[in-house]
Amino acid sequence: MRCSLRVFRLLFLCLTMGWLAVAFLEGQTSSSGQSPNVTLPGPPNPFLGSEPEGKVTSEVLQIDFTEAIDRGLRTNLGLLLASDQTESARGARWKALSDLLPDISARIQENVQDESLAAIGFTKLLPLFAPGASASSFPRLIPAYNYFDMRATWSQSLFNFHDLENERAASENLKAAQFTYKNAREMVVLAVGNAYLEAIAAAARVETAEAQVKSAQALYDKAADQQRAGVNPAIDTLRAQVELQSRQQQLIVARNDLAKLTLSVARVIGLPPGQEFVLTEKAPYQALAPLPIETYLQRAYESRADYQSALSQVRSAELARRAASAGHYPTLDFSANLGDIGVTPSQSNGTWQVNGGLNIPIFAGNKTHSDVLIADSQLKQARSQLGDLRGRIDYEVRTALLDLTAAAEQVEVARSSVDLAEQTLAQSQDRFTAGVTDNLEVVQAQEAVASAHESYIESLYAHNLSKVELARAIGDAEAGVKRFLKGNP
Repeated sequence: MRCSLRVFRLLFLCLTMGWLAVAFLEGQTSSSGQSPNVTLPGPPNPFLGSEPEGKVTSEVLQIDFTEAIDRGLRTNLGLLLASDQTESARGARWKALSDLLPDISARIQENVQDESLAAIGFTKLLPLFAPGASASSFPRLIPAYNYFDMRATWSQSLFNFHDLENERAASENLKAAQFTYKNAREMVVLAVGNAYLEAIAAAARVETAEAQVKSAQALYDKAADQQRAGVNPAIDTLRAQVELQSRQQQLIVARNDLAKLTLSVARVIGLPPGQEFVLTEKAPYQALAPLPIETYLQRAYESRADYQSALSQVRSAELARRAASAGHYPTLDFSANLGDIGVTPSQSNGTWQVNGGLNIPIFAGNKTHSDVLIADSQLKQARSQLGDLRGRIDYEVRTALLDLTAAAEQVEVARSSVDLAEQTLAQSQDRFTAGVTDNLEVVQAQEAVASAHESYIESLYAHNLSKVELARAIGDAEAGVKRFLKGNP
């Protein structure tokens, strides 16, 4: 009955706490008018950060594309973290190797102690060894005595298949970490290249916006002059003023975007905060005739560091599986020690000991079976991830080539569209000056010119970015980006 009462009280307490929680949330919702939906920010991408290098100088740095990549490869946070992970893998490999290497140690010991015979029960055992003797005739405490011992010890595993396979697995993990570091360098090139191309595209938008503001200003001035002369109505002046202010707003946005993207470049390449610099590259365009897709795929499978890292991880998982199975195997161990022992160093005697043992596991509580199950699951995961990565490489190479071809066609079309839009604008301005039409035609032509320039800038950015992505897809970003941007396949 008491147990039932306790259970009832516990259930009542849980229901009460749940009701209070619901009431609190409803109160929060009713007071704010919105549901309490909070989105926590995710972890930042390490390849978009860096460890700043150097100090701020008064000099305005001139940074081209090559120097930006070189700086990123020195200071990018993602690369620094990958380097630390490589060191951790190297330490784990040395730890696994230490189980196979000899363990040699030396010790010098001076011991001073006394011993209680009563505590160890000697007085109770005395009648067994000396019948008729009284316990009072023997001391309860052995007086203090001392001895000196100096000894060197050597122990080593002569045969342990489990430790041997673990060391081989750790070596493969180290190779995987080294390939991961190389892949991190490729990711740095991709991050720096994308940030740099976005910034120079934003700079091109600012130049285009400034030119459009000047054109809109000229149109407004002409419309105002013609209105004062009584040639055109006030609607033309208002229309031109709206167009001018619209272009001014776009220029403000473009300059703000350029400033933020420039800061992003500084973050990626590790410039000290507040350092003034200028990106010297313009939006380049060099046509690139791609090689056959089979050539790029072969390069990717041979060169991509993440694929080589995945192969090493599969080999490591296979060796770990063999190490887990080796828990059933016997082990052979050896140990020896050599030293001097005595009351004092001058009164010591040399002693030595050699031990060798064969350990045959019979039943270890299914520990080996559990290790094998865990290793099997990890091996399956590694093989599945390798298969997925191989398919992803094929996808990335094909999509990069598709984007490159489409972007090249877009550049040609956009370039022609800019020429046609500028011709249309020139003719509409002539017609407006001659009084054949109002300035609505000119405003529409200016809109078309702005749209054509934006499409051209976007197509240039997409074309150059597709080159960077192709270099990354085939595992040759460091050298391939510079080569592809110059039009060399």
